[in-house]
Amino acid sequence: MVFKLMANDFKNEKVDLTTTSVTVLYTAPAAKTAVFKSILVSEDSGNADTITVTITNAAAAVFSLFKVKAVAANTTIELLTQPLVVETGEIIKLTAATANRLHVVASYMEIS
Repeated sequence: MVFKLMANDFKNEKVDLTTTSVTVLYTAPAAKTAVFKSILVSEDSGNADTITVTITNAAAAVFSLFKVKAVAANTTIELLTQPLVVETGEIIKLTAATANRLHVVASYMEIS
């Protein structure tokens, strides 16, 4: 009998959105799946702002997770209410409406 053990690595990603360009938060590596538990967005400039979060699949199709999600001035919001599964080759991308206002911290488990 053969047992295959899977490795589970707990990780986080941190991004300071210093531009209004699309910014990659995470790309799932080959032969790995990630389960995101939390995506926190913090506004630290004293001005309300918005964030857009998308996921691009391996075929380069883009899907909206959060479209122009409001973040009040000097607050932190949790975007996820349930875990988010990200499969090999998929990419989570962030876009801030205004530069230098939002920070993002994401916590996830990578499974191989």
